[in-house]
Amino acid sequence: MRITSGIVNGAIVALWVVLFAPIYDNLAVIFTREDFRTSQIALIGALILIAFRLKRRPFHFRIDTPIHTYPPAIALALGGSILFVAVERFLDINTLAMMLFGLATYGLLGLWMAPRAWRAGFPAALLLIGVLPLGDFLDVFIGYPMRIATATLVRDGLTAAGVSSIGVDTVLVFENGISQIDLPCSGVKSLWTGMLFLLAATWIERRPLNLRWLWAAAVFTALLFVANLARVAVLVSVGEVLNLRFVAQLIHVPLGILGFVAVCAAGVWLMRLIPRTHTDAPESVEAPQPRVWPSVALALALIVLNLFNSPRPLLALTDATSQPWTLNAVSEFNMAPVQLRPGEVDWLLRDGAESVTRTRFNWRGITGSLMLVPSRNWRAHHNPERCLENDGLRTEQAATHWVQGDLSVKLLTLTQGQSGAPERRLSAIYWFQSAERTTDDYGTRLWSALSLNPERWVLVSILFDSVHDVRSGELAASPVQMDALVIALHDTVDAQFKAAPRK
Repeated sequence: MRITSGIVNGAIVALWVVLFAPIYDNLAVIFTREDFRTSQIALIGALILIAFRLKRRPFHFRIDTPIHTYPPAIALALGGSILFVAVERFLDINTLAMMLFGLATYGLLGLWMAPRAWRAGFPAALLLIGVLPLGDFLDVFIGYPMRIATATLVRDGLTAAGVSSIGVDTVLVFENGISQIDLPCSGVKSLWTGMLFLLAATWIERRPLNLRWLWAAAVFTALLFVANLARVAVLVSVGEVLNLRFVAQLIHVPLGILGFVAVCAAGVWLMRLIPRTHTDAPESVEAPQPRVWPSVALALALIVLNLFNSPRPLLALTDATSQPWTLNAVSEFNMAPVQLRPGEVDWLLRDGAESVTRTRFNWRGITGSLMLVPSRNWRAHHNPERCLENDGLRTEQAATHWVQGDLSVKLLTLTQGQSGAPERRLSAIYWFQSAERTTDDYGTRLWSALSLNPERWVLVSILFDSVHDVRSGELAASPVQMDALVIALHDTVDAQFKAAPRK
């Protein structure tokens, strides 16, 4: 019986590996590339914590025995696998797919673990899943409405205090310009790092994941939002109302850290209000009935899921680039095509880009490279800051720049340097433009994809050959020239939209 179980279980593991094969490359990127350093540090910390706990309290695991018919573990394993297949086919969100892989895999492990040990280890499993770059994921999908809500509350609070000259746009631009978006104590990122801390505290304190824990987590999340709200209110009051921007720059890091630490202390207190799980009794795997049919049934289910797990179709290069997005109408830009790397083109086309155009330009003495990526698929419009990092450019500062009226673009200050050579400073500008609107916010672009009939957008990305910072005065061209360049490009893209047929 044990030999038969081992063979069937081996087949289950093999089918499992094949089912989740599409996400292994993404996992390798996250845990090897420098721009995901925060996730890598969090993973190391989580593994050290888990190893320390397992050394003190090891658990038993035998894969050559028949599986348990433990309903929660089976539901998590099969439910997570089914959702993974659906996400891969219809949504194609890598972070969500990797989360489902982690949950489903822990559910699979529960089929060979004692139920009590499996339940006790669930916070640790969530902690490992949480080290994925969920901060970026959250920022994309809830960052924009959260920033709007924070700015609105700050404006209303200042208005109630008698300061009516501060608007929502002022709060957004000021907070974005003065804060470092990668700090874990700032905005949406605090939700991610805070929940990692809460999960670690839950496992260390041996608290169960029950209804009381959900209430505690909800209160903890609300406190994180309030702490960030207070931080933004203080920064805007000091920097904009009192006109002490230098002081605001000095205090924004300590404010964020103090608020985050205070909320984490409150989270530990909330955890200790939940009765502890008693796991002092010896753990052993409960002996199942000597039946192989549950393992066979699971193997058959995985075969069916593998048959339905079809990869996203790869767009043909010739079809996608047969009608590239051009700006030939603007002769003043003196454009010269630039050959893209084959791998770069394939990557963008695979994610749904209709075409990829990169050109050199010279506009009234301002030189640089321009990239245009039209698409209805949100995946084709990767965060331009990430793409620049892949080209060896580090983002030192990012801020919204208002050109005219409601036309906003993202202005980046970049550095580029090689070992033994002095750093070179550059600037970049990007925005997302459709036939109806223009935005510099990546989250806004992604939210627009929820429509049943997604509109076509164009990513307009400009990398200058020198520094053009309209805020600091460090300019190779005047602010008027810079704004005129953006307006000319924006109007030309708008004309292209009006001339192109709407499919």
